[in-house]
Amino acid sequence: MPDPTPTGPAPAPSERPRSAPRVPAGRTVAELLLGATTAAALSLALQFVVAHIGIIEPSHGPDALAVLSTTGLLVLVFGAVVLPGRLPRAEWVRLGGVWAVLATLSTLLLALPLQGTRFYYGGSSGDNAFRMQYLTRMAEHALPADMNYLGIPPYYPSGWFWLGGRFAELIGWEGWAAYKPYAVLWFSVTAVVAFTLWSLVLSRRLALLAALVTVLAGTRHGLLEPYAWPSAAWLPPIIVLAWYALRRPGRTPLPTLIGIGVFTGFAAVTYTLHFGFSVLLIVGLAVVVGILRVRNGAAIGRTAWELFLRLVPIGITSGLLALIVWLPFLLAGGLFERSAAQHYLPASSAFLPLPFTNVGAFGLLCLSGLVWLIVRSTTSHVAPALLTVVGGVYIWFGLSTLALLAETTLLAFRLRVVLESALAVSGALGLVELLGWLRRKLSAWYGLRLTVFAVIIGITGSLGVFQHELRVGLAAETESAYNDYYPNGRTALDESDPDDPGAWLDELNSTITGLTDEPPRDTVLLTTNYDLLPYHPYWGFQQETPHYANPLAEYEHRAATIRRWSNATSSQELLRMLDDTEFTAPEVFVVRHHSDSEEVYVPQVLDDAEKVNPPEGKLSLTLKADAFPRQPNVHNYPVLFDAELFRDPAFVTRSVGPYTVIARR
Repeated sequence: MPDPTPTGPAPAPSERPRSAPRVPAGRTVAELLLGATTAAALSLALQFVVAHIGIIEPSHGPDALAVLSTTGLLVLVFGAVVLPGRLPRAEWVRLGGVWAVLATLSTLLLALPLQGTRFYYGGSSGDNAFRMQYLTRMAEHALPADMNYLGIPPYYPSGWFWLGGRFAELIGWEGWAAYKPYAVLWFSVTAVVAFTLWSLVLSRRLALLAALVTVLAGTRHGLLEPYAWPSAAWLPPIIVLAWYALRRPGRTPLPTLIGIGVFTGFAAVTYTLHFGFSVLLIVGLAVVVGILRVRNGAAIGRTAWELFLRLVPIGITSGLLALIVWLPFLLAGGLFERSAAQHYLPASSAFLPLPFTNVGAFGLLCLSGLVWLIVRSTTSHVAPALLTVVGGVYIWFGLSTLALLAETTLLAFRLRVVLESALAVSGALGLVELLGWLRRKLSAWYGLRLTVFAVIIGITGSLGVFQHELRVGLAAETESAYNDYYPNGRTALDESDPDDPGAWLDELNSTITGLTDEPPRDTVLLTTNYDLLPYHPYWGFQQETPHYANPLAEYEHRAATIRRWSNATSSQELLRMLDDTEFTAPEVFVVRHHSDSEEVYVPQVLDDAEKVNPPEGKLSLTLKADAFPRQPNVHNYPVLFDAELFRDPAFVTRSVGPYTVIARR
């Protein structure tokens, strides 16, 4: 059996210098491009097959298929790790097999439980509504645009969503419908790219294990934010690579530094939090390297200058990439506008994440990782960098708590997936190293059985994590995917309840387009039913919540403007207000009217935005206000309009269920 020891007191004779990537730069680029393309194509093909299985929901059939396929693929992964001699000798064939296994595992694990719905995990509820709205916008616009507001450059990084818009155009689907296959595709691509990145600093077999446990971590948190998951999954190997590059004596490893800059630039155009965190870690590594050099007798000035020169290529590369997305927002003055995006403090941000204290296979893996990081922090070439990632997460949590003094946060809970990925990979490396040490102490007879036992534990432990997430961890998100409403007013289970706002989506949209005789992309809408916006590219006069509002849009000012409109004393005064507003006025209003079947209910603060029932002759629009640091971080409040304001010939009205649609002629 092969020796599974990843590192040792001395490098193996064939090992490259400790500061150099194990794969040359040109080969790395080729593997990244070919691997990502293979994963994307295979994922789409598998999703097409899964979509035609036709199992009637609700059913445990898709889960059973997911478990069976995952088990088989895990056997292949661990078989490739312990029996490399049985694999084809042609390296590109072996790589293609690894890409196929990782892509298939990632795709089937996510796609099979969703085989009966067009929604991704989480359906159209909560944050998914904004993600679908953004993708719907990008599918309609070749140039990046704000998800909601007309004429304003985007605030949330548009890179992932812009590519998603081109993907939607390519397959001929609407943006909201393309979100699910696009998200699953990226989960698949992320696993394959993670394998290539880990191959730069680990052997191929260990890189495969690292990619597998990265997928394990992704099923816990990462998959719910598919646009953030790639930068989270790739951050640990990139930081290890940065540790190598900054420590390397002599000539500056320019290709490696540019590659690190490409990653940080990618993070900047997809998920700003990971960009900031990766910059903190890279600068922190440079400081650590500088301190170690000075302690060994190097001159302070020369050391600082050399490390600065190594940070420059990273900064220039990432900065140029970041400007592709951020330049329009910066030129519009967005840097000086206050945003509510970070006004969120859930329990997972208030309490430190301690995944190594959790009972279960993944908790034990993380505990093994923590032990290995501490024990090998001074003797391994990988452990110091991963320990920096782990320590950096906890430092970020501390800074986020201190940021409360400035009435904001750093959204530290979003880094849990980075922490778990780093600990899980460390755990895998530590357990493999322990296995190698035990095999050297035992006879061949016991060593073989120990390896078989380790493989069985690895397969069952991985399967246990996957099964737990399918059965428990993602249960609520899967339920939403089947019970939320499509734009036709029905769910994936072909159900519809007229008491639900989603049941009226189709009729509302057809009424709006009929009254305006314009496509949604040319209409500014002020609506109390925000479910319209993820499906149709209407421009919203107001975003549903201040936390997803572009700071350039002046959310509070717009809310005050709406309240002033509601105080108009006549139709003519309202029309003058609409014409004189500094913003592009709404052409269509969607508001709630009085229902005789329910009691009048118009509290000052609403727990449920859809429970409001205005008095006879009044029309209600629900708005949200920032309530940070309260949890939940928003509160709903109604704005009442007098129905007589819209009796003027300048308006045309239609009733649609509990709603009144009002359009300006």
